[in-house]
Amino acid sequence: MMLRNTQLATFLLRSLSIATLGLTLITPAAHAADPVTLTLYNGQHKEVGDNLAAAFEAKTGIHVNVRKGSSNQLASQIVEEGDRSPADVFYAEESPPLNSLGEQGFLAKVDDSTLQVLPKEYVAANDTWIGVTARTRVVAFNPDKVKEEELPKSVLDFAGPEWQGKIGFVPTSGAFQEQAVAIIKLHGREAAEEWLTGLRAFGKTYTNNMVALKAVENGEVAAVLVNNYYWFALQREKGKLNSKLHYFTDGDAGGLITVSSAGVLKASKHPKEAQQLLAYMASEEGQRVITNTTAEYPMRKGMVSERGLKPFDELQPPKITPADLGNADEALELEQDVGLL
Repeated sequence: MMLRNTQLATFLLRSLSIATLGLTLITPAAHAADPVTLTLYNGQHKEVGDNLAAAFEAKTGIHVNVRKGSSNQLASQIVEEGDRSPADVFYAEESPPLNSLGEQGFLAKVDDSTLQVLPKEYVAANDTWIGVTARTRVVAFNPDKVKEEELPKSVLDFAGPEWQGKIGFVPTSGAFQEQAVAIIKLHGREAAEEWLTGLRAFGKTYTNNMVALKAVENGEVAAVLVNNYYWFALQREKGKLNSKLHYFTDGDAGGLITVSSAGVLKASKHPKEAQQLLAYMASEEGQRVITNTTAEYPMRKGMVSERGLKPFDELQPPKITPADLGNADEALELEQDVGLL
């Protein structure tokens, strides 16, 4: 009886050891089968990033963890983190932060299949980032304060004393700084400095674009320099607006087209899935998700806006591409020099 009990105990111990070994062997495979989670550093508007992440997960089953911050803040964080960065994809509200990271070697080359569906002039010169959607610089004006025919032919003319207290702008806006770079490219540094100096002397500064736009709506200022999509966002919120949009023509810097942009980090732990997210952003479905959330122009070839925007092919922007705008460092230096920052 004692022998049989000993044999039983030995059998149970052996069975337990085998079962434990089986668990040990199975565990790595189970981990390998875990679904991938991507981390998106989102410098775009929060709602845009969140809606994009949700739609991509519904499409692919790949979860996207969204970390929100300003584009410049997140770009600086990526540089500081280096190879340790948890970010897989960086989505910026404008192109200069992506351009800077691409030049410094932090971004992987975008898959050719993604690049091919976008206009060449709206991707990085070294193929490390893409323009996802576009917007145009405009003047939002209040017809009770100024008639459209009274607006100047060039954005440069807003820097004169006749616009004292009538023109508003947001000096900290990335798009405003891109516009300053465009003036440097078109007219030279001296002209851009004169423009910024005049705006500082005669214009009104605002903390952000929506605050500036609401100032026009309320009649606090006659006109402001903004991106077109802010006006459409306010229209969706309020319905009929007091303000209207004026589009500069003949290649004036006032009609500059800028892009939100995205790229894959070289440090990504999931490069294949990260490229999938970038491809989704450039796909027809992804473009609709974004442009239905914010009134920007789709960049995918052959697509048009469904938000009632002025047709993209009717815009008359200057021949300045996002790649031409570089890192916008020149504009930042000038703004500091004239006391705007």
